[in-house]
Amino acid sequence: MTSTETLVDSTAPAPDRRRWFALAIVMTAAFMDLVDVTIVNIAIPSIQAEAGASDSQIQWITAGYALAFAAGLITGGRLGDIHGRKRLFLLGIGGFTLASALCGFAANPEMLVASRILQGGMAALMVPQVLSIVHATFPAHERGKVFGLFGAIVGLGAVSGPLLGALLTEWNLFGLEWRPIFLINLPVGIAGLILGSRFITESKAPKALKLDLVGVALVTLGMLMLIYPLTRGRELGWPLWGHLSMAGALVVFGALVAYERRKAERDGSPLIELSLFRVKSFAAGIAVQTVFGIGLGIFFLVWTLYMQIGLGWTPLRAGLTGVPFSIAVSTAAGLSVQKLVPRFGRKVLQAGALTMTVGVLLYIWESERYGLGIASWQMSLPLVVMGVGMGLIVAPLTDAVLSEVPREHAGSASGLINTVQQMGNALGLGLVSVVFFGEIGDRLTRTEVGPAFVNAFQHALGWVAAVMAAIFLLMFALPKRPAQHLEGAEDTTDSSGAAPSEDRESALAG
Repeated sequence: MTSTETLVDSTAPAPDRRRWFALAIVMTAAFMDLVDVTIVNIAIPSIQAEAGASDSQIQWITAGYALAFAAGLITGGRLGDIHGRKRLFLLGIGGFTLASALCGFAANPEMLVASRILQGGMAALMVPQVLSIVHATFPAHERGKVFGLFGAIVGLGAVSGPLLGALLTEWNLFGLEWRPIFLINLPVGIAGLILGSRFITESKAPKALKLDLVGVALVTLGMLMLIYPLTRGRELGWPLWGHLSMAGALVVFGALVAYERRKAERDGSPLIELSLFRVKSFAAGIAVQTVFGIGLGIFFLVWTLYMQIGLGWTPLRAGLTGVPFSIAVSTAAGLSVQKLVPRFGRKVLQAGALTMTVGVLLYIWESERYGLGIASWQMSLPLVVMGVGMGLIVAPLTDAVLSEVPREHAGSASGLINTVQQMGNALGLGLVSVVFFGEIGDRLTRTEVGPAFVNAFQHALGWVAAVMAAIFLLMFALPKRPAQHLEGAEDTTDSSGAAPSEDRESALAG
């Protein structure tokens, strides 16, 4: 892939006042997606209680979204390059709104899981267009301000999602229980669809890459063969077919590598640019992103279950308890990019991994010490420590991973980074059945539920701590000081529809 293949259309119309309306529309869509990811976690226990969802089904409510989003991310961006970003954005936001309605009116857990998978697929069409539209609409001298606004939206989404989910669940509007967390997307999505058709200017890449649907199919099949047995295995007694499926996933991933190599030789438009893995820092960075996604996938789901089912807290109390964590992440992320990384380089990311490990271990200690009587304020210290550690990692990580990647492959590399992080998240959610539910016995009495969930939470956090320690070691392969050569590539968009200059924001969104 050459740099000309990802250039924004040079024939884009001169900026006019309508571009700010377009910005508000696409930023609202990005905010809606970010909130939707975080809002669901806080409502999971209510969904399980009211809808009668099994343990594996509540895992798929979150993992299904992440898997569909990851599998379609690069394809969604390329479809926008080929057929028009405005057209794909409107298709995505319309489909996302419809899927939200199906989630809100789901008659049973199976329908909710299917609707969430559809919602993730529609997000994969919508989200990659957001920053591509910004690049095509705004002149270079205004993009710094726009990306700053996007960073603020990311931070606001991280803080407001859990609180909004808690309030909507707690209020039980019209007796709908948890359903308003999805239905709230309807007026926002409809407004975005109407206004977007009027104010967003169409743009395409002058020479877009071809679609690699076989590559997408192989990635999705491999992940399904790995994740499905993990989520269902405990309930089914770990049948033989599950072990065979997980082993077969390795064969599928091997076939993917062979196919992508031939695809690159044939037409130069593979889903995965395998030559990137010859760059040591990129290969290590991909491993870091994947493992980091696994750790976050485990933590956020078991944290919610621990507070609401184990400790018996209301969704609102659980949501408010997480506010210090969200504020710490946003604050540390800003400091790491603006002040710390330019001075200390890779050490900042490694300090983040160690800090997050300390926070996790502190959380385990407090959970064990205070048991069922732990208070929200007692959780604040480990959550703030974890939040600071996470903030030191998420903002500068993508720049560090890309710093030694040749500029002509920057777009493909950044799209792949975002994809594998989502894949890691889906895998982490699948592993919850092993590291959390596997520690909880069947047919618990009411008095046994709390202690069992507390013990399972501590066990799962032990795994998260191990993940963070592994990330610390993997980070030694990252460059000591990330290069800044990508700054000159601000007019490029990647194969997932994202721009190299927005990688910090993409990392936060992930």
